[in-house]
Amino acid sequence: MTQTVPRRSMLTRFLDGVERTGNALPDPVTLFALMIVLVVIASVIAAAAGVAVPHPGTGDVVEAKSLLAADQIQRLLVEMPKTFTNFAPLGYVLLVMLGVGVAEKTGFLTVALRSLVSGVSPRLITAALVFAGIMSSLAADAGYVVLIPLGAAIFMGAGRHPVAGLAAGFAGVAGGFSSNLILTPLDPLLAGITQEAARLVVADYVVEVTANYYLMLGLVPLFVIVGTWVTDKIVEPRLPKWEPTETPVPSVDGDVSAVERRGIQAALLSVVVLAAGVAALAWEPGFPLRGEDGSFLPLMRSLVSLMFIAFLVAGIAYGVTTRVIASDKDVVRMMADAMSDLGVYIVLAFIAAHFIAMFSWSNLGIISAVVGADTLRSIGFEGSPLLVSLILLAATINILVGSASAKWAFLAPIFVPMLMLLGLSPEATQAAYRIGDSSTNMITPLLPYFPLILIVGKRYDPNFGIGTLVATMLPFAIAFGVASTVFFVGWLALGLPLGPGISSTF
Repeated sequence: MTQTVPRRSMLTRFLDGVERTGNALPDPVTLFALMIVLVVIASVIAAAAGVAVPHPGTGDVVEAKSLLAADQIQRLLVEMPKTFTNFAPLGYVLLVMLGVGVAEKTGFLTVALRSLVSGVSPRLITAALVFAGIMSSLAADAGYVVLIPLGAAIFMGAGRHPVAGLAAGFAGVAGGFSSNLILTPLDPLLAGITQEAARLVVADYVVEVTANYYLMLGLVPLFVIVGTWVTDKIVEPRLPKWEPTETPVPSVDGDVSAVERRGIQAALLSVVVLAAGVAALAWEPGFPLRGEDGSFLPLMRSLVSLMFIAFLVAGIAYGVTTRVIASDKDVVRMMADAMSDLGVYIVLAFIAAHFIAMFSWSNLGIISAVVGADTLRSIGFEGSPLLVSLILLAATINILVGSASAKWAFLAPIFVPMLMLLGLSPEATQAAYRIGDSSTNMITPLLPYFPLILIVGKRYDPNFGIGTLVATMLPFAIAFGVASTVFFVGWLALGLPLGPGISSTF
């Protein structure tokens, strides 16, 4: 008897094609190298053609420059170390991750997530999972590796389908990646790239790490509500009734031990003491974290350093209390391990820094921005519709290129200057990108943690595959994308600040 092979759905075949295409793409570092080659070729052609535009700020004529000219080759070689070390995101990320590395290596961030989810009311478990997932962007690895399997186990323990718990946790971790109650390492990373792009128009423009804080803060309750509703009303009802199997699953009860609780208490106490110290330093005008005019600008510009100190102090307090840290050598080792984990990012930062710098040296950035802005202005396409278009573009590109920083390093030099010339602030453009980028994280097979989540799903459903996972997460992606876009447009219409003192207009 011939066994009939079940026909794969159109969605599964489509996703298989996307996966093959995505896996065939070069490494992001190679992609940036190829883009540098394209910029060099474009600069030679534009310079030979005499392409020039008036500078929107000064009115001076801006001419395209060939990157193969003698002075440009000399500049590349002479300034290569400075180009790399002056790349704004590099210093921000390395500094913050020194502290985050200690907090993560000691287990503090992982245990804090487990503690947040365990022991909550069954009626609030879905909302708690989504919320914990959103907050896990402080340490993405902990969110994907710990929270998603834990969510499945918690739902199963409550008699609910574990795949629904997996989906709720995944939605929070991936879909809510760009929102949080606290500034995350992503904030300074993207702000640094945005600042470099904005300086193509205004040489001394500064993008604060709090550029999108108010908006991202407002998105947290929105994502919790939407994620909870999609889980309880759409995803879970589509799943069959859960029939427990013999497959062993991790226990939730007692996950947080007494020693770990003491460690968390010590970490939180250390952060409270640190916060009190920061408040004291910003208490009066003229204090170290307060300007002479009474402004809190010094405090705002110290947030990256304060994030580093907070994670470091909390990690040490937790590690000492739980005896994971026995001496200063352990702290140094953890910080070194955190830096080794960033090896790929450092390589990417090197090539991205040179792509942005060479794009600027050629003047192609400002030229394309002026031409693009004039074109969009001539057809009346500006303001919120333009930002919505950027959201859709970022969401689409995210299907094939997963790295948020890699995509923004390429898109920012084009869109930030262009939208500045149309009256939109760099911070508003960055916010639009963040919304689009996070909405499709949960449905792209190219997400680094996608295979891990598939393995977790197969523990509860042997037939759990890419199509199953994407079909499960697609309602979240659509709901998160639509809700956050409408929320963003409404925020702009009301003229609300995107962050402390940050307007959406330029």
